[in-house]
Amino acid sequence: MIILGISDHYISGAAIIVDGRIVSAVAEERLARKKMVMGFPWKAIGKAMEIAGVGPGDLTEVAIASDWGHFLKGYVDFSDGVFGVKETFVRSLFFRVGSQLGFLRSKVPLLEKLYYDLRKPAFEKRKQAIRQALQLDFGITVPVSFVSHHFCHAAGAYYASGYDDALVATLDGAGDGDSSHVYSVKNGRFELLHNVPSFDSLGDYYGYVTQISGFKAGKHEGKITGLAAYGRPTLRGVFEKFFRYQDGSMRNIGNCFRHAALRKLRKALPDGYKREDLAATVQDLAEDVARAYIGHWCQKTGHRNVALAGGVFANVKINQRVLETDGVSSVFVFPAMSDEGIAAGAALVRHAELSGWEPQERACIDHVYLGPEFSDAEIEEALGAADVEFTKADDMAKEVAKLLADGKVVARFAGRMEYGPRALGNRSILYRPDSPAVNDWLNERLKRTEFMPFAPSTLAEDAAGYFIGIEGAENTARFMTITFDCTDVMKKTCPGVVHIDGTARPQVVHAHDNPDYHRIISEFKRLTGLSCVVNTSFNIHEEPIVCTPQDAIRAFKVGHLDVLAIGAFIAINPAVKAKDAEKQELAIA
Repeated sequence: MIILGISDHYISGAAIIVDGRIVSAVAEERLARKKMVMGFPWKAIGKAMEIAGVGPGDLTEVAIASDWGHFLKGYVDFSDGVFGVKETFVRSLFFRVGSQLGFLRSKVPLLEKLYYDLRKPAFEKRKQAIRQALQLDFGITVPVSFVSHHFCHAAGAYYASGYDDALVATLDGAGDGDSSHVYSVKNGRFELLHNVPSFDSLGDYYGYVTQISGFKAGKHEGKITGLAAYGRPTLRGVFEKFFRYQDGSMRNIGNCFRHAALRKLRKALPDGYKREDLAATVQDLAEDVARAYIGHWCQKTGHRNVALAGGVFANVKINQRVLETDGVSSVFVFPAMSDEGIAAGAALVRHAELSGWEPQERACIDHVYLGPEFSDAEIEEALGAADVEFTKADDMAKEVAKLLADGKVVARFAGRMEYGPRALGNRSILYRPDSPAVNDWLNERLKRTEFMPFAPSTLAEDAAGYFIGIEGAENTARFMTITFDCTDVMKKTCPGVVHIDGTARPQVVHAHDNPDYHRIISEFKRLTGLSCVVNTSFNIHEEPIVCTPQDAIRAFKVGHLDVLAIGAFIAINPAVKAKDAEKQELAIA
């Protein structure tokens, strides 16, 4: 059974599922070279099918993530985030109306339902347009199904977790009228226990703070998570008048939405508040609400294993707090937790439905290296075309490890591209972790926010010596989706990857996940005694993570990197070559 999954809105993309296993998955942004692409994923559909070696005639069905939405033929400009999107008159009108619904919501209970009912004709047009596009542009004539947004999130989390029984929770800004679902799942059977309307969205409130803090809602929430460690949650009194956990659910007690919420929040904040304290407050609130929410449903169901998905669970500190919740034994976060993951989730739902909800023998993924890869011949041709000098490595792992030990910033491009928002060694920038100043100078060099911490890629066999409380999250730590408190050893030997609050967000690297990357870190350990390296995403500022050799070479030629290790080849920045030659001459003299 071969199913094509498609998501066609925020961070759109496509995935191919073969007999319940994800064999290819790619986000449109990586191919279009625009961050967080919104729009129908023509490129991703073609690429996912190409990677999987699948043609239109091989498909059993197509599964589309989300029942609701508008058909977006072209890409929506998301460069300025949620509040910078230029909407059509109709969509703009509906959002303006929705923004004003808050104060009437409690007085007119049916108003919210009417709001969505009025939008349904546009939703039906989307379904017709998608079927037409699939047939005309791809020759796909198999049945097309539409799967509810949060069910897609939940299916991805459950089927990737390897759990038989679990509490599965989703949390995001909004999707199909909801911001959260909670399911009890036993042997593949989902029971919906609770849903939270999109009006009561924790993710939206986090986005409002992102926007008020001078960043872009929908794009920069991660900056708020990093900034929060520098402040104190002194504004809880303000926020508790807007949002709170309540009896196993969440409530927008401020009764405001979108632009009205921004105005109301700004007005409520005291004069002279610190941005760091605002970030710390919303982070503290979000952690408390998520713990109470998940804890309530674990206690009610007796589930001790928790699987999570949705954009709110991109917040690694929230995930740590969920793991620390009483009654929770283990946590798994779907690696593509935000909306780029729902294409795979939709296909997994349809596979389960068509196969009679029979439990899968194993998790739907072993790793997330599910994107395109390129041969050495293709890479060599790209290097030559770009007029970049390079050599072929005799032993790539040893050479990269030696370069890192010598203090070089190395960009690694190898194998298949990662699925999800994290670079996990195949499209990564690497550096040694023992310099506390690296956070300042490397972020500056890469034109990134200086308070954002770098993450460590750590040998799995040594992880327990670096991180406290990793038990129960070993699997999700493979994908850099959770933080842990660091041991004294970690703080002392690897300060470059320890955040100001004493935590780190590791990628725990197993030899069976990525043998070549594991060997690089092992060789680095042999040279330095350190079992981890700095790992940050390989991209040009404000672009997605690199996908092709051409993307990688273009990023290298910007000049921020010392070394490009690409396929079987190594290229040295000419400026670095000159400095090394000068040092050698001085040493001889």
